[in-house]
Amino acid sequence: MGEMTVTTLEGRQGQQGTTTAPPVAGERDDRNGRRFLRRMRTPRRPRLWFEILLIAVSYWTYSMIRNAVPEQKSQALHNADWLWKAEQHLGIAVEQSVNHAVNSVTWLIVGMNYYYATLHFVVTLGVLVWLFRCHPGRYAATRLALFATTLVALLGYYLYPLAPPRLMNGHDFIDTVLVHQTWGSMASGDLKHMSNQYAAMPSMHIGWSLWCGLTIFALASVPWVKVLGLLYPTATLIVIVATANHFWLDAVGGMICLAFGFAVAWAWYGSMPYKLPREVAVRGEKVRGEKKAEAAPLTAGDR
Repeated sequence: MGEMTVTTLEGRQGQQGTTTAPPVAGERDDRNGRRFLRRMRTPRRPRLWFEILLIAVSYWTYSMIRNAVPEQKSQALHNADWLWKAEQHLGIAVEQSVNHAVNSVTWLIVGMNYYYATLHFVVTLGVLVWLFRCHPGRYAATRLALFATTLVALLGYYLYPLAPPRLMNGHDFIDTVLVHQTWGSMASGDLKHMSNQYAAMPSMHIGWSLWCGLTIFALASVPWVKVLGLLYPTATLIVIVATANHFWLDAVGGMICLAFGFAVAWAWYGSMPYKLPREVAVRGEKVRGEKKAEAAPLTAGDR
């Protein structure tokens, strides 16, 4: 007699008695785990309400932790003296000269004081909004790089307390906010009690501004906007030194933190954020002939 055929649950025909055994519980859990991880690592269209809440909570948490780090004044001043002497020994101690030179031009230093107090937040939020609206497929990965950068900076504040140049004793640095009575800086005047004064290393003014600059340079389509993207962290470096809020080596610390942030994003998404597809598909959109796809990235040709 000929062998009978049966249709399995998967809709395939096979010989009687040779049906595929269902996966055991461990294999099923492993498959579900891989499927969940793959879904989590797939770029998705960001939701506005969630992003606003996430950014607000994250910055509030960052500020609380940063300000909760003990203000180790004596250690911070000692570290600042050591760092300044090391720079002098290497012949790279330019901060005081820049501070005095720029302070002699009132309109310039006042502008830098306001730059330091405001653009740090305004430009960073502006770039996040731009990514959200114009590059939703790259938004989550780029945001992750920023968040990881900020998180690792907290370790620097705790492990290496550092006084800014303007708080050093006997080195004739000028606190430009106090001298010119400009507002807005959390590091001088009445607002200094709301912020940890000895968390200068690493500089998140540089970490965040370089994140903004690289993002604009990589994704902007207009050449002069790309140039502005590169000029922004360069101008920020001059500002933090001229206002005596940081040594320029603090900027190196910020760059190292940013490198860590991008490494985290690359490890999670398997790609640099800027190389991910610009758009993402949502449930119900057709992608390559499929009727439905949930958070499936488009191909390079769809960017």
